[in-house]
Amino acid sequence: MNILQKSLIVLATASLVSVSAQAAMTYGSYTTQPYVGIKAGQFSLDVDDANVDDPTAYGVYAGLYFDNNFGMEVEYVGSDDADISADGIKGDIDAKTYGVYGTYRYAFANTALYAKGKLGLAKTEVDINLTDGRSLSTSEKGIAGGIGLGYAVNPSFNVEAEYGIMDSDVDAKLLTLGAHLKF
Repeated sequence: MNILQKSLIVLATASLVSVSAQAAMTYGSYTTQPYVGIKAGQFSLDVDDANVDDPTAYGVYAGLYFDNNFGMEVEYVGSDDADISADGIKGDIDAKTYGVYGTYRYAFANTALYAKGKLGLAKTEVDINLTDGRSLSTSEKGIAGGIGLGYAVNPSFNVEAEYGIMDSDVDAKLLTLGAHLKF
């Protein structure tokens, strides 16, 4: 990412924190709570018969808590180009995932820590460009899931570490650290 893109992410996050409207909606005994966040980390890609450097991952996500435990989430995670070599030929590889998940959070008693699990569907796209001019693109939808640990810094701001797995032709695993703002 260049400096302008990083500056825009910081500016958008700062704007959300400063505005922080309390948009929680109560329906009877249920309270819904929307949130948006950013994450960064690393993909681990397993390509048959190739040596792959793990690309840096970055993404955005949004969700809605239906109550204190259950919710849903959508996310996009992309990567920078990483090096790949196969049969002595070098190139670069990048990956993207788009996912929709059901989520479950378990808050540990008397603490701001919580565990999070998610399960849903994701589309994983991988592009490989070799120096000899060949290229390969794969795009597959499949089951995806993840587990994580989060910490509620305050009632409106959480940070999370997460490990995710996407089922596709190229086995993709994702380790991220993210932060989200609840409205």
